[in-house]
Amino acid sequence: MIEIRHKTSGEVLEQIPGSTLAGADLRDMCLNEADLRGADLSGANLELSDLVGADLHGARLVGAVLTGAQLNQADLSGADLSQARFGSELGARAAQLSGTNLTGANLTGADLRNAEVRHANLQGAELSHADLRGTDFHGSDLSGVVARHALFIRANLRETNLCGADLRDSHLNDANLALASLHAADLSSTQHHGFTVINLANLEGADLRGANLRQVMAQDVNLRNANLTDVDLTNAVLGGAILRRADVTNANFAGVELASVTMEFANFSKARNAIIPAYKKNLR
Repeated sequence: MIEIRHKTSGEVLEQIPGSTLAGADLRDMCLNEADLRGADLSGANLELSDLVGADLHGARLVGAVLTGAQLNQADLSGADLSQARFGSELGARAAQLSGTNLTGANLTGADLRNAEVRHANLQGAELSHADLRGTDFHGSDLSGVVARHALFIRANLRETNLCGADLRDSHLNDANLALASLHAADLSSTQHHGFTVINLANLEGADLRGANLRQVMAQDVNLRNANLTDVDLTNAVLGGAILRRADVTNANFAGVELASVTMEFANFSKARNAIIPAYKKNLR
């Protein structure tokens, strides 16, 4: 018999038959502020369980089912959540992780579709190959995350901190990155002919200073009022992109076709390697 106790009072919250929590059926349990530090919950079913404020620091939840679980304000720092399932096609059935500490967590291949992860701390987390379609990260700290080949399609990344993030080969199609900070982020590719996709993404007012966008697929992307200072856009595909009033100081546009790009009132006199069609007007 395993006793799960409250992290502060020591009160017994649940008694689980058996000698391990790995693969255990913990569905719809009240584990609010439970002490599960370092616990092995691999393959456990925690669907719809209340884990608000729970301490899961360093816990092992590989392949665990957390669909519909309440994890707001929980501590999942350093936890192994690879292949864990938080998400759902329906937002109402996805997990809630707002305000959660996921610093240094391993979310490789995790399913977070439509999950609510607002104002959470994911500094240095591993998100490679994760399914983040429709995930709401509004206001979260994702600085230094490694998210190669991740799916951020239609994700809400508004006002997030993605400074230094490794987003190579990821898909951010139609994602909302308005006012996000992507200073020194890498949106290039790990392969010679590979690319990251941000088609239709909203990056209005975003800070991309020093970011690597070599070969990025950025068709119809909104970069209005964005800061592109020192950005490397070599061979990027920007068809239909809006750069109105963008700061492109020292940005490298080598190999970029600008014919269909909206460029009014952007300071292209300070950009590098930009071949500007003669009919473009109102440039600075």
